Amino acid sequence: MTTGKINVSVENIFPLIKKFLYSDHEIFLRELISNGTDATLKLKHLISIGEAKVEFGNPFIEIKVDKEGKKIHIIDQGLGMTSDEVEKYINQVAFSGAEEFLDKYKDSAKDSGIIGHFGLGFYSAFMVAEKVEIITKSYKDEPAAHWTCDGSPEFTLEPADKTSRGTEIILHVAEDSLDFLEDSKIAGLLNKYNKFMPIPIKFGTKTETLPKPEDAPEDYVNETVEIDNFINNPNPAWTKQPTELSDEDYKSFYRELYPMQFEDPLFHIHLNVDYPFNLTGILYFPKLGSDLQIQKDKIQLYQNQVYVTDNVEGIVPEFLTMLKGVIDSPDIPLNVSRSGLQADGAVKKISNYITRKVADKLKALFNENRADFEAKWNDIKIVLEYGMLSEDKFYEKAGAFVLYPTVDDTYFTLEELKEKIKDNQTNKDGKIVVLYAGNKEAQHSYIETAKDKGYQVLLLDSPIISHLIQKIEGDNSDITFVRVDSDHVDNLIKKDEETISKLSEEEKENLKTSLETYIPKAYTVQLEAMDSQAAPFIITQPEFMRRMKEMSQSGGGGMFGMGNMPEMYNLVVNTNSDLASNILNTEDKTHQEHLVKQALDLAKLSQNLLKGEALTAFVKRSFEMIK
Repeated sequence: MTTGKINVSVENIFPLIKKFLYSDHEIFLRELISNGTDATLKLKHLISIGEAKVEFGNPFIEIKVDKEGKKIHIIDQGLGMTSDEVEKYINQVAFSGAEEFLDKYKDSAKDSGIIGHFGLGFYSAFMVAEKVEIITKSYKDEPAAHWTCDGSPEFTLEPADKTSRGTEIILHVAEDSLDFLEDSKIAGLLNKYNKFMPIPIKFGTKTETLPKPEDAPEDYVNETVEIDNFINNPNPAWTKQPTELSDEDYKSFYRELYPMQFEDPLFHIHLNVDYPFNLTGILYFPKLGSDLQIQKDKIQLYQNQVYVTDNVEGIVPEFLTMLKGVIDSPDIPLNVSRSGLQADGAVKKISNYITRKVADKLKALFNENRADFEAKWNDIKIVLEYGMLSEDKFYEKAGAFVLYPTVDDTYFTLEELKEKIKDNQTNKDGKIVVLYAGNKEAQHSYIETAKDKGYQVLLLDSPIISHLIQKIEGDNSDITFVRVDSDHVDNLIKKDEETISKLSEEEKENLKTSLETYIPKAYTVQLEAMDSQAAPFIITQPEFMRRMKEMSQSGGGGMFGMGNMPEMYNLVVNTNSDLASNILNTEDKTHQEHLVKQALDLAKLSQNLLKGEALTAFVKRSFEMIK
């Protein structure tokens, strides 16, 4: 038997490993299973190139929990190690890596992600164990070795009588970590981190009912047997070629990823690239609607089929973090901080690739089945609109598939829309005016008035639409967006012709003075000569002010404090209406006030602005009128 002291300058490195290297103790199991997987896959490679003259067989990794003995066993059938290799890889390489790591990264280690990059995966065992044993037999024809360490720099190394190839790690669980001896706890960790490991993982047994024989009597009782319980799927969908998978395979894998998701995804995007970086994965568009809810089921990041995190910020473009699915890449540097990750050149290439791939897929779906794409538009639009705002590369491609729906459920691309409306909706300055509503019900009367003029009205109701139309206007000098309730219909698209007012300039001044006596200060009175059959009072919200306020409320907008400003409204009064003449010519001031308030309340009612006490008073007044 050999005893010795690991040659490290730090007297006891294990408390430091426990304190600095791992923010989450539970990853010890992930790390140890990853090591066993690596050992198994390396053996497979050595056999394939003729360096190892052994049978590979059907190896698996087994996890055993000995609750009474307070031990956890992790057993693989991989390469194994000789005594010399234990001395080299366990006592020397890993520890020098540990010292180097602590020296360089101790301030930010908690964000460092997977520790296996440093050869330190094995030492995560000491986060839950007071003593660790390694019993290992190499595939080479050499004796087995037994290494023991109690978490100090002291170790023992002696021969062992193990005859089968591979490594068994025995963790003597510390008193502060006894919860890891519960089967349910281990099963939960295996499901979280090792669900798609490439080598089968056995944990316990399960009961299986045997099929009933054809000649069995009526009173036959089905037999049950105990079989090994393998908890992982070693060949998940993302490791296969798209040609190997049907639509049902993709949906089935979605349910495997998210067992509590009961709705199928709308469509999927299969990622598969091996140059200039290696990345595979499947992204799914779930049904999203217009609300930007915080989602529980996120995109999962794997490294060689080992779960790492569902915080993919910086790797996946921000607008796509609303999707679900899997990304697997050995080329993402998981040992750097989040800010370092976002500045990493390889990660930027990966992010750009994902953006391009998603844009290409959306374009293909649009071209292959436009009707289906239109039917799904409301469930995906928020992702695409956010992508247009946040990613220039996506914005450049978006014109080919981003849709603009009308209130009548007709869908146009921007170029199609321009072509459709240019003859009827070009104003006197030569700009195409795109009319839109934010709420079909609330703005119904304005929509109908615009449609009566033969105008197309879009329905744009996303929470970020004000930001988006601002960007589109900036990039398309020939168009302007105007919400349908922002002015009287004749002013929405200013033409050369003007309607003549029945009232003289002096009469208009007198009318305005009378109106402002009764109209609240929140309204700016605006006199307009319109068709005599048009509504006498119309409430509008100035496009610029409303848009800036909305943008400020949803982030950005460029005008400080705009989101806290009170609502601003225009009261447009039709000088050619009979009501305007009546108000002007009424000498009874009480009756004049009554006419103005009733007309104002009717206009407010059409904008859904009449509420509470004012609504009660209006209803009471209206009933008085029809007695």
